[in-house]
Amino acid sequence: MIATVTLNPAIDCVVKVEEFRTGCLNRVSEEAVFPGGKGVNVSLVLAELDVDTCVSGFLAGTTGKAYEAMLAEQKLKDHFLFVDNGFTRINTKVSSQEETEINGIGPVLTFADLDRLCSKLRELPDLNTLVLSGNVPSGVKGAYEYILKSLSDLQVRPVLDVTGKELLKTLPFHPFLIKPNLEELEDLFTIRIKTLGEVRYYARELQHMGAANVLVSMGAEGMLLLTEEKTALYAKGVKGKVANTVGAGDSSVAGFLAGWEPEHSYEEALRLAAAAGTATAFTYGTAHRDEIRRLEKRIQIERI
Repeated sequence: MIATVTLNPAIDCVVKVEEFRTGCLNRVSEEAVFPGGKGVNVSLVLAELDVDTCVSGFLAGTTGKAYEAMLAEQKLKDHFLFVDNGFTRINTKVSSQEETEINGIGPVLTFADLDRLCSKLRELPDLNTLVLSGNVPSGVKGAYEYILKSLSDLQVRPVLDVTGKELLKTLPFHPFLIKPNLEELEDLFTIRIKTLGEVRYYARELQHMGAANVLVSMGAEGMLLLTEEKTALYAKGVKGKVANTVGAGDSSVAGFLAGWEPEHSYEEALRLAAAAGTATAFTYGTAHRDEIRRLEKRIQIERI
């Protein structure tokens, strides 16, 4: 089973406004509301691809109850824990001339809450992969390092989709996969990347720091995968109309894991990662199975 952890999930409200203007009334032409959060997005796509998965993390307040009901509608295995302080946030994504995001704060967490979460994760049967993704609330900085240290005796593959110092703290635990996007890779090394060769170079630097496989998403320019076998694979971007990029990176993580599991093929893992990420970018919410499989046939992979 693949368990995903989302410390600070959100009810995502995605709206389309034909011409967004500040300081006045804007009317929505399309809208969608769904349970958001990076780990939950990963599980939603894994479930679409028939991979056994469950979701975990923290909820709070009446919005937490609403979030729980949304998970039930999606038929996801729910192992979220409730905390007393605050409420589950609501994030608004506005798609118009450009994308605008307004993200809430979320509940207050403590390291005692993390201990409860680790105990819950230990109880999960057949757990083989743990996906840790999303931002870390201010009260528990270093949370992912803390979780990996607490569960270090388990035979579980860690997968990380986090940024900055939170990512760097986890690299000594040798995560099976990390997935920075191009901007995050640039921020990590405080440089501006201009070529695919430079992407490969800095991905290898992350391997030297402890990561096994590094998947770098580059938007319309595609994806680069540097495998633990030191092979560099590139998936070209697929042209299409972008509806909303929220969840595209999370979908790529899910696609990678679903593609790698059957025969441990990194080429198939990258192909499905690119297809899932692209399919989500072309829709509102996370992509469905049929669209992912359709796009999978269009993904071209080359060694570089």
